[in-house]
Amino acid sequence: MMADQAILVTGAAGFIGFHVARQLLAEGRPVVGLDNLNNYYDPALKRARLDVLQRDGGFSFVQADLADRDTIAKLFAQHQFATVVHLAAQAGVRYSIDHPQTYADSNLQGFLNVLEGCRHNGCRHLVYASSSSVYGANTKLPFAIEDKTDHPVSFYAATKKANEVMAQSYSHLYRLPVTGLRFFTIYGPWGRPDMAMFLFVNAIMEGRPIRLFNHGKMRRDFTYVDDVTRVVSKLIDRVPVDNPAAANAPSRLYNVGNHHPEELMHVVGLLERELGRTAVKDLLPMQPGDVLETFADVGDLMRDTGFAPSTPIETGVRNFVGWYRDYYKV
Repeated sequence: MMADQAILVTGAAGFIGFHVARQLLAEGRPVVGLDNLNNYYDPALKRARLDVLQRDGGFSFVQADLADRDTIAKLFAQHQFATVVHLAAQAGVRYSIDHPQTYADSNLQGFLNVLEGCRHNGCRHLVYASSSSVYGANTKLPFAIEDKTDHPVSFYAATKKANEVMAQSYSHLYRLPVTGLRFFTIYGPWGRPDMAMFLFVNAIMEGRPIRLFNHGKMRRDFTYVDDVTRVVSKLIDRVPVDNPAAANAPSRLYNVGNHHPEELMHVVGLLERELGRTAVKDLLPMQPGDVLETFADVGDLMRDTGFAPSTPIETGVRNFVGWYRDYYKV
């Protein structure tokens, strides 16, 4: 059977998956989107994203759970995808503290099923999402790909580290070209309701306090989602060759960040300005699983793809608030 020219995007109804699928469709590439539409957050938002994608004739949708081994095996056998962009995962650091089993199903079993699908059906390139959380409590800044990632401080981070190791082993054993992307605090329109910026806007609009851990003294490498989709689009066609840094397997890892940490209080100030309201701030101590600062070294990415993050936080916040007002009619 001929390989399907369509690109498989898992998690297509999720935040990053939606934007990546939309970018690929805009480039004229057909996309098969997979999602289980679970209720970790409001499924209505996921369905609204899907509605946008389904306006494009090049998009087809499969509702399935990645942990369902037989269904995923059949999907891969049917399509023989040459390219897979794996963005589906159970996300969220805090949720993983109380619901580890969910993460094992989605992020470990689900990822194994994707690797097996790629291995048995001639996949030319698997691009998959990792996370800046793999750096754990590292204090050397900025975080570089070569830094040790052996001490995750949440189970979510542990599953993402496991994904990198699993992908590396498949790349080594079966010559499967893999590219892992360590995403740093992605934000923007159509974002996830469990992420800081979304939670802050919700609370400010409703007059509820926003919770600021470590008394607000935190820095995050906020990365605008359009910058991320440009990177993924560039990397899809950049199939890794044997990499001496990865035991000569066709395997690569990149940080995908803004290369510029923002003070959390500065971001809150920008949101207050855009919303025309003052936030009620609830200053709390540090919480388990969290880190003080994230800061991406994106030198490798810039060298290999010409990527440079180009969206200032002021523009990104304005675009996000504009989308929020429009979507929620406020």
